[in-house]
Amino acid sequence: MAHLRAQIEGGSLVPTLVEQYRHQLGRSAPPAEVRSWERSLAVLATDLADAGLDQVEALVEYQLPLTSKRADVVLCGTHPRTGAASYVIVELKQWTRAHLIEDAIDVVELDGSGERLHPVEQVRRYCTHLGDFAAVLANNDDQLAGVAYLHNATDADIAELWELPQTEHGRMYTGQRRGAFLDYLRTRLSPASGSAAADDLLSSAVRPSKQLMALAAEEVQRREQFVLLDEQQVAYSLVLRAVERAYARNTKEVLVISGGPGSGKSVIALSLLGELSRRGMTALHATGSSAFTQTLRRVAGARAPRVKGMFKYFNQFVTAQRNGIDVLICDEAHRLRETSANRYTKATERTGKPQVEELIDAARVPVFLLDEHQVVRPGEIGTVDDIEAAATRLGLQTRVVDLDGQFRCGGSRAYEHWVLRLLGLEPGGPVEWEGDEAFALDLAEAPSPMEEHLRSLLAGGYGARMAAGYCWRWSDPIKGGGLEPDVQIGDWQKPWNNKKQTSHAGAPGTPFWATDPAGFDQVGCIYTAQGFEYDYSGVIMGPDLVWRTDRWVAQPDASHDTAVKRGSYGEFDRAIRNAYKVLLTRGMRGTIVYSSDPETQALLDSLIPAQA
Repeated sequence: MAHLRAQIEGGSLVPTLVEQYRHQLGRSAPPAEVRSWERSLAVLATDLADAGLDQVEALVEYQLPLTSKRADVVLCGTHPRTGAASYVIVELKQWTRAHLIEDAIDVVELDGSGERLHPVEQVRRYCTHLGDFAAVLANNDDQLAGVAYLHNATDADIAELWELPQTEHGRMYTGQRRGAFLDYLRTRLSPASGSAAADDLLSSAVRPSKQLMALAAEEVQRREQFVLLDEQQVAYSLVLRAVERAYARNTKEVLVISGGPGSGKSVIALSLLGELSRRGMTALHATGSSAFTQTLRRVAGARAPRVKGMFKYFNQFVTAQRNGIDVLICDEAHRLRETSANRYTKATERTGKPQVEELIDAARVPVFLLDEHQVVRPGEIGTVDDIEAAATRLGLQTRVVDLDGQFRCGGSRAYEHWVLRLLGLEPGGPVEWEGDEAFALDLAEAPSPMEEHLRSLLAGGYGARMAAGYCWRWSDPIKGGGLEPDVQIGDWQKPWNNKKQTSHAGAPGTPFWATDPAGFDQVGCIYTAQGFEYDYSGVIMGPDLVWRTDRWVAQPDASHDTAVKRGSYGEFDRAIRNAYKVLLTRGMRGTIVYSSDPETQALLDSLIPAQA
């Protein structure tokens, strides 16, 4: 802390933080953030000096493991009673007035700045997350405490905020209670040097704690829908045996589970997460899809919110400790990118290392679950060959399991092959649909009757969604209103799914379009449909992929997907075919299809017999 105070007094601390902010996030720090550093850190430094805690180490803007969230300060020292390492997360607030919003105890209205999470709840969640993933804190809640310090406020200024109960992981002090704040810090931190404790935290391995794994085991395994069948159980058992073998022989192995839509890859992934957690092994689940990950967090962590922390993204393992995790389950691995770097990646982490190698390095047994025909954007490299090549470069063996069973599309292997041949993803060219009693395939004459048909199925208790090729602009939600009806074909029009992560005018947030009942009133696209399934699927093929005489022609100029259009023509052609393959295989009981292009619609009409 003495070093921090010297930096403050010498005027070097804030410029250093500003530069670090620019490196990490690729943009300038907001003025409000800079003012907070200038004022709040000086207050805290003075308070610690007055408390006799000059030798406590302060980690400023500490990034929580496997997340972009940053705690204002983590104080590191030794406990005055036990002598063990002790840590206090401090959230510094310059608030002067705030009150609870109506009907909520953990959300506050900050005067002039809108709604915020209650600071006690904020710091409590930070403590929970750090305790769940910093190995140095594993299973020892006594080492960690959390405080929200509203040093510019009086008790009366924030009177309503005291209604939220306080715990050791979430306490609150105002400037009026400065003396009590200092007394509390003295109960958690001794005057001795905190450098060793700080070093331990900074060098700590990142892995889920035993308490978190126990929650995951209970939460996932109690869900009866995660029942494995045939090849699913074979693949599941293979992974468990590979984990046992890796430990018995002190070796490392890469596993790939390949299967088409609905073959049960995600059921296997969640079942593995639950079983490995029950066995006390450290396991995490990762994907490259925001919608898929957030939905899994909602489903698997519904009764135990802490379980949500076990669901990560592929790009969160850049600095992971080598083999720090027992098993890393990479679901939807066809979404792997060439690298994890983006415009926000700080310079020190722009290693150029392939993302697949980062994921392989992070775990003793990395498991990749993928469908090679779901690579839908340039830069996605999730194929069996890509993963095997990466493993070979690292001197590792790869074991591949092919899921031959078909569990989506009503169990209709015939329909999946029909789609693959239709789109030229398997040789032989398009063929007439011969029918399958397990699956219904229909052709709509226009979007309106498609919608009416699907709505009638909804009324019958089935699930249904409409999705389309990304061939229409996608407007921002209307402020104070609904969504723009961007998807327009003739007299029919419909909005795309909500762009926002949260609900808007009754439309669910982007991640939940496929699972929230209100999602039927919007048209989904590849990025909101991929990874999900529903009973009946309506698919509108747009002018980005059209049939001309005897072949498919991809038309980048007709697409509004700028990310896909940036690639070469060949990459666009492959991505757009795969995208329609994904959309056409979301339905478990049936699909109804329509093309806005007359010649393509004529092809579909020749291949799909009319219903009797």
